[in-house]
Amino acid sequence: MFKKKILACVVTASLSTLVSISSPVAAANEPQAAKAAAPSAFMAERTGFTFSDLVAGYVTGYDRAHKTFAMKTRNGHELSVKIGDNAYAEFVRNLGEEFKNATDKLDVMLTQGRYVYAYGVFYPHDGQYALEATHLVFPTSQDNQYVFEQSDWWSRQISELADFYLQAEFGDGPIDYTLYRTNLSLEGDKLGDGIQEAATLSRLIYGFATAYMMTGEDRYWEAASKGSAYLRANFQVNEGEQFYWLHALDVNGKNGVEAFAGSRFSDDYNAIPCYEQIYDLAGLVQTYRITGDSAILQDVEKTLSLFENRYRDKSAQGGYFSHIDPVTFSPHAESLGDNRSKKNWNSVGDHAPAYLINLWLATGKVEYADFLEDTFDTIAARFPSNGESPFVNERFFADWSVDAGYKWQQDRAVIGHDLKIAWNLMRMNNLRPKASYSELAQTLGDAMPKYGADLQRGGWYDVVERKLGDGQSQHRFAFHDRKAWWQQEQGILAYQILAGVTGNPDYLQLARESSAFYNAWFLDRTDGGVYFNVLAGGQPYVEGMERSKGSHSMAGYHAFELAYLSAVYNKLLILKQPMDLYFKPQANGFTGNLLRVEPDILPKGSVKIDKVWVNGELYQDFDPANLTVTLPRERQEMNVKVRLTPA
Repeated sequence: MFKKKILACVVTASLSTLVSISSPVAAANEPQAAKAAAPSAFMAERTGFTFSDLVAGYVTGYDRAHKTFAMKTRNGHELSVKIGDNAYAEFVRNLGEEFKNATDKLDVMLTQGRYVYAYGVFYPHDGQYALEATHLVFPTSQDNQYVFEQSDWWSRQISELADFYLQAEFGDGPIDYTLYRTNLSLEGDKLGDGIQEAATLSRLIYGFATAYMMTGEDRYWEAASKGSAYLRANFQVNEGEQFYWLHALDVNGKNGVEAFAGSRFSDDYNAIPCYEQIYDLAGLVQTYRITGDSAILQDVEKTLSLFENRYRDKSAQGGYFSHIDPVTFSPHAESLGDNRSKKNWNSVGDHAPAYLINLWLATGKVEYADFLEDTFDTIAARFPSNGESPFVNERFFADWSVDAGYKWQQDRAVIGHDLKIAWNLMRMNNLRPKASYSELAQTLGDAMPKYGADLQRGGWYDVVERKLGDGQSQHRFAFHDRKAWWQQEQGILAYQILAGVTGNPDYLQLARESSAFYNAWFLDRTDGGVYFNVLAGGQPYVEGMERSKGSHSMAGYHAFELAYLSAVYNKLLILKQPMDLYFKPQANGFTGNLLRVEPDILPKGSVKIDKVWVNGELYQDFDPANLTVTLPRERQEMNVKVRLTPA
């Protein structure tokens, strides 16, 4: 293993509306979004101004003779679309699939109620914008089934993701984590540095472990197992009473392998951020879910002690501080600068999705359920803005007063955090129901489409101003109107679980529209993986850090988590289909020989075990309702396959 020298690191806003605006005078009677585009309509009449854009909506009529169809967007705009002479159409296809032509199937596809993306040029015509489509994309098959609700869609996608990262990191050779690099290009090539960040490595391990759980593919398991061992051997610091995970190794350092305790990321520079320690557990806990490896659990428990002893505010205020100093381990050190004595969404809420829910699923321990409850009680009590904004507050001082001046964030909302809170509140409400959880989840679920979604093109925006300025009726973009892959995940999962638990059909429609946008525009079918960001109209944005498939911000986590939980929620809650999961318990793994196989925190009684196979043979010692399998006492490592069905 590496010998380490530990160093404290000192080192286009798009048009808001597209249709039926004839002049500034006519626009006075239009909705506010339409008013914003009136100057462009005025220009169009006089200069022939044109622009290209995407529209997403439902077909309301089709005129084959004139090659036009009518559609209605989620925000209520209706428009007539002319199909251009050179237009082509396709079906949304998964990673690893070839182009699927729909150009010759328009008579079948352009039927009432069908969801479609129309991309083309808006030309001025008789004082209005008229869209001439050059590209149509259908997220449903000919029988009007959404393609991402096919029974194997997400398992195929997670296999493609895992294969992409295996090839990027290890090529055609053996899985050797000394070769691992955090930073990867768009094509999956290493960028030439020697950086191995612990948190991104752990998130990649999460991806491989999750791919194994869904597919049973041994190479994914090998990658997860070896990655967990490498992380534990090379990134732990265990000195006296101090236990923590290094920020990174530089295996190409000037003095050999150099280790950094403090972060080198700008927001967290020379500090140990809580969220990195949180994500250091993501891959380990997911691996533990599969094996029951007691050595992994011991390291997880040591990290929980770190959270309790160094990050937790033990005063009556409660919660977790966001950063500690890498020398004094104090959250109040002057060296922390803007991060001194602060709390935020990541230090409080990220425990749950990153590792804590999975840790409870694997162990069933009451103390982990209590930790979850404390976390969500804090969110429900401290994060809502109480009518000042539709968005939650995200950054706080030690006394929970709002920090509206932090670096880039200021008084701005990250749409994905609001969606993530809604999603995770519903998960927690399934474990320990409380009105405060379900009410806040549904309040955010009802508000976010209006304030954080692109209701005309589909997808979820990034960062917006939390409050309206004087005379404004729309929350302005903080930086741009691009859309990030991880925020699409939060929207998809939030509305899938809201739909699955409440049965609200509008939540289901939002879940499907969110899944459609992600699968239509974020999958890189040329080079593999998913794009970091796309423009408002779905085109990939591949500049700077956002060109990467691996970076401090992007690793094998969100896309894998989305594939897994979309399969869980769609199959078990929405479509009522069976789902198979795979485990590989160690000879001495899992306390009491009890393998817990609940796939996520779902409504009590909603899922049961149908069948179990151990080493390929049917096995009968399981509890269908409690979702547990009692493993044989005399055993070596084994393969366990479990089939879950809706109860």
